[in-house]
Amino acid sequence: MMFLTPWTGKQWREKQIRKISDKVFDHFKNDTGRANLTFEDLYIAVLLVFNDINKRLPGPHFDPPSKEEVKSLMRDCDLNLDGELNREEFAKFMQQITADTFITVSQGLIITLAVAPTVALLTKRSTESVPHIGKVVQKIPNAVYASLVTLAIVLFQKAGQAAIE
Repeated sequence: MMFLTPWTGKQWREKQIRKISDKVFDHFKNDTGRANLTFEDLYIAVLLVFNDINKRLPGPHFDPPSKEEVKSLMRDCDLNLDGELNREEFAKFMQQITADTFITVSQGLIITLAVAPTVALLTKRSTESVPHIGKVVQKIPNAVYASLVTLAIVLFQKAGQAAIE
């Protein structure tokens, strides 16, 4: 399971969220000319981030939090109590608001990568009785067959996700 580390590690998640939060923060800073994000900027930033998450990460569609949830979390992250978030406060805000999203994506990926090879091997055995196809499938090494079926499942999930968008 060593290959899953980049997708599930806490450092990887924090690094990805920091990249996203810095990009979004810089976008608003450049557009508005202000050093900090107001609530209006913050809510638009949240919508942009969740749009990005839904486009780029595997798994289900994630709805952004409501305005009330954003206001509440903004108050919690506004350490200097000025009613706006600076870069560090915004990074902390993003960590908290996206935590559940990344956990769901990681769990879905682990399940897919763990269950798919088992399903592949079970389906390989069931093809033995299918004329012509069964003989071809049986000649494919188990590891290669499991990899192909896993890849097909991941591609199928991505295609289903694209159809929803």
